[in-house]
Amino acid sequence: MPIDLSGVWKLVAWRRIGGDGAVSHPLGDDATGMLVYSADGRMAVQLVAADRPKLDTGDPLGGSAEERAAAYSGCLAYFGRYEVREDTVVHWVDACLYPNWSGAEQVRPFTYDDNQLVLRTPPMETATGTVVNELAWAR
Repeated sequence: MPIDLSGVWKLVAWRRIGGDGAVSHPLGDDATGMLVYSADGRMAVQLVAADRPKLDTGDPLGGSAEERAAAYSGCLAYFGRYEVREDTVVHWVDACLYPNWSGAEQVRPFTYDDNQLVLRTPPMETATGTVVNELAWAR
């Protein structure tokens, strides 16, 4: 029987591990985040850098394109449906801040030990080489 992931999870760490073993933290080592898995198969996730620059406006769509890019590039969010398959969770993304993932399937192998859920991306090619993203969550 698959593990029950339903509930609210708090980000412990987002580590990006390079092919050479180097570890970085894409949103800083003090990033925050929340991952929600509902019992009926819906999910949502948001990751946010701690010290994003504020906009000089009360309008979330206001400010210059450069100000918005600086503020919003420290955030990643998406929502959709999910299914647990043994030691893998599949996210079917309805919409995402990163538009390339909207409508896509994201497969995340995971481990669950000592009340900590660790999701991993498959290896991906970036401008700096192959990386695996590892996101640790706690209830």
